Amino acid sequence: MKKLGMITIGQAPRTDVAPIVEKYLPEGVEIVQAGVLDGFTKSYIETHLRPKENDYTLTSRLTTGESAVMGRSKIQPILQDKIYEMEENGIQQILLLCTGVFPGLQTRTSYLIEPDHIIPPAVKAMVGSRKLGVIVPLIEQKENLKPKFLPHGLQPDFAVASPYVFDERNFGKAAGELKDKVDIILLDCMGYTEKARALVAEASGLPVILSNAIMAKLVSEMI
Repeated sequence: MKKLGMITIGQAPRTDVAPIVEKYLPEGVEIVQAGVLDGFTKSYIETHLRPKENDYTLTSRLTTGESAVMGRSKIQPILQDKIYEMEENGIQQILLLCTGVFPGLQTRTSYLIEPDHIIPPAVKAMVGSRKLGVIVPLIEQKENLKPKFLPHGLQPDFAVASPYVFDERNFGKAAGELKDKVDIILLDCMGYTEKARALVAEASGLPVILSNAIMAKLVSEMI
């Protein structure tokens, strides 16, 4: 049986996102999940992994359904260890279940699929000369995610709605902020679901790209 490793920067299993990925994978592919925050309590995370000043801020989901906020500088070494552990278990292809940027991740034997390398150029090809809107989970990400898009000629307008503190009003508000400014909206976090896409599409009247769905469709061609 073919296997796809899937590493979340939160805790595994990701029962919210895994079904979206599984939907597009060929029959008979087993997903093997791991999480950067596996085994950590929320108290530990808040004490030891919170962002330092000017750190690249990230958020993800715990198995309790709660969300956690982390600094990239704190979790990247743990993420690297998780990649090596999957390789040692014979996983040949690993999907990073995060759209954030992690410079310098390495593999020894496997192929690492990083959404931040794939989504911006793919979205640029889809958007063309039209205006892109991006919805992100945290207000801090309106600034620290801009450099991910600029090399591809994209200068999106941003709005905020968290997939982990799910409030339909927040999605309606974010869609309302963007609908008269942009032509297409990207939900730029692997934690957004089909329900979130439907809410934003209805409120904005615009096409909405779901990050985990586009990654699943592309990964399905590689397995």
